[in-house]
Amino acid sequence: MRKRFGRWLLHVLGWQTRGAFPAGCERCVLVAAPHTSNLDLFFLLAFAMAFELRVRWVGKHTLFRFPLGPMMRALGGIPVDRRLRQDTVTQLAAEFARRDRLILVIAPEGTRSHSGYWKSGFYWIAHKAGVPIVPSFLDWGTRTAGFGPALFPGGSLREAMDQMRRVYDGMRGRYTTKLGPVRLEEEDETETPSDADAPQARAASDGARL
Repeated sequence: MRKRFGRWLLHVLGWQTRGAFPAGCERCVLVAAPHTSNLDLFFLLAFAMAFELRVRWVGKHTLFRFPLGPMMRALGGIPVDRRLRQDTVTQLAAEFARRDRLILVIAPEGTRSHSGYWKSGFYWIAHKAGVPIVPSFLDWGTRTAGFGPALFPGGSLREAMDQMRRVYDGMRGRYTTKLGPVRLEEEDETETPSDADAPQARAASDGARL
């Protein structure tokens, strides 16, 4: 029922789906891009229904207090408390350790405004949890929603980002002036971090750049 409703809703709104969710990725970090509009969340939820996915998202712990807490959790929210000594990467990686199935949605652009870089939290969460990264897209240029191939953190960060750039090449957000490059700030550093590096050394120091 959810699948039929999701596909019907996307069709009525002039959208189409492409491809299938990668097999074996019931536990993964789902990258959501491009992200330039509040409407992206609405389409993401419709998109998830169309592919029969139950996705989870991250929110500040204060959003989960009474009386809104139960509703936020029912909608897929996972609270993160930045006051804890654990960094955000560690907190979210621990969620994977507690669950048999978890599709954690991260919008690495981090803002609907133009940004010169993506935030790297999505990569380090997947790295620490030992789960794949699945790129998903809402291409407003073609009104197409779908997935790219899963990638597994295990090589260099730049190689992983090259794969992400191939997936998102030519895609448009709803507002093209707010669309930034698919690039991490770490890629412009003198030495690009690899998976052998401790993710906390750079990414988690400012909240995992989530």
